[in-house]
Amino acid sequence: LITACDKKTSEQLEERWERIKEYPIEFRLGEDYLQGLEHYDCVFLAPGLPKELPEIKALADTKVEICSEMGLFMSLNPAPMVGVTGSSGKTTTTTLIGKMLGHGQRAFVGGNIGTPLLGHIGNITREDCVVLELSSFQLEVLDRSPEIAVLTNITPNHLDIHPSMDAYIAAKKRIFQFQAPHYSLVLNQDDPVTKSLSAEAGSQVYFFSRLQEVTRGAFVRDGKIVLRNVAPLAHAADRELCDVSDVRLVGTHNLENVLAAVTAAALGGASVKALVSVITTFSGVSHRLEKVREVDGVQFYNDSIATTPTRAVAGIKAFAEPIVLIAGGYDKNLPFDDFAEVVAQRVKSVVLMGAAADKIEHAIREKEKLFGRTVPLQRADSFDDAVNRASALATPGDVVLMSPACASYDMFRNFEERGNRFRELVASLIRRIAK
Repeated sequence: LITACDKKTSEQLEERWERIKEYPIEFRLGEDYLQGLEHYDCVFLAPGLPKELPEIKALADTKVEICSEMGLFMSLNPAPMVGVTGSSGKTTTTTLIGKMLGHGQRAFVGGNIGTPLLGHIGNITREDCVVLELSSFQLEVLDRSPEIAVLTNITPNHLDIHPSMDAYIAAKKRIFQFQAPHYSLVLNQDDPVTKSLSAEAGSQVYFFSRLQEVTRGAFVRDGKIVLRNVAPLAHAADRELCDVSDVRLVGTHNLENVLAAVTAAALGGASVKALVSVITTFSGVSHRLEKVREVDGVQFYNDSIATTPTRAVAGIKAFAEPIVLIAGGYDKNLPFDDFAEVVAQRVKSVVLMGAAADKIEHAIREKEKLFGRTVPLQRADSFDDAVNRASALATPGDVVLMSPACASYDMFRNFEERGNRFRELVASLIRRIAK
């Protein structure tokens, strides 16, 4: 007997219910969706389901096996794997690695992005490679690690689900905790948390850094991206790839993603030609500092992926132009202090929206005192209102940046839906001007 459980009712699932209701399985929907789990042989947990729920914790005292879609895939997959995790940069880094490795072999890219790879397991062979983006939710129930693991950075995130920052870090560490001694771990030298984790690694450790040279890994020297002592390119102690100015991606955080990607891809066997080709041509993933278009001299950027204050800070710092910032949304119980400080320093004006608006405004007003300036701030009644207000505030030469620092769940199903709505609204601005 297979049972699908969801806290939402069929009415709340809307069109998704119409797609699945004819499946030959039992459905348990509504508030009691987790009742009776102890009677099953195996329970597959959705990645975002809090593992601290009483019904889930109670399974530890039973014979029920806790499983996940990703765990099943990894147990069946015959190909070598590269796994990428981190608080930010996962998707861009994963995509870069997939493109770099894909120059010389078939590369299957998935995990926390794209379509589930489990459906492709019959087509994957030992000669292929698999590149996985792995979230903390996926990692916390895994009991195996990929041959090459990448940790981009660790900053507070998902503390509305994880019971503590320590629990969040513990989940991230599982990407390398089951590695064999000859496996590889790629860490961010510039991030104090990831750097410290090297002491816990039982595999071969490589670093990447945009601020200093590393013993083995990737770094920036004299404006160039350099690989050092990275097998199978280890015969050349230092290998200059290209100028930093050749990187198509916007922002210093994306330079870090590139450094992480070239290290992992080189370890996976990618050629120098493949590395350079991707670095100099790849312009980004949707909803990640994505330039939507320019309207009447104002550039509109969709950074809907910025669901944390740290990611929004990176987005703000990517621009030298005056910024009209759209921020706010669902509060993931994260601190806004650093975000507010950067806003108080660098942002021309702010439009706030959503459930976290009060918290963000308070943080900004506190930080303004440090810099002796007041940031013009408006409150929006809705997301559409926020975009319209930001457009009205912007003048030619400005950037309207939708980098919310919050999740989207108080207004949208996910950050993609929020980003798509932003694109639609910017397109409507053009039509309005044309009239």
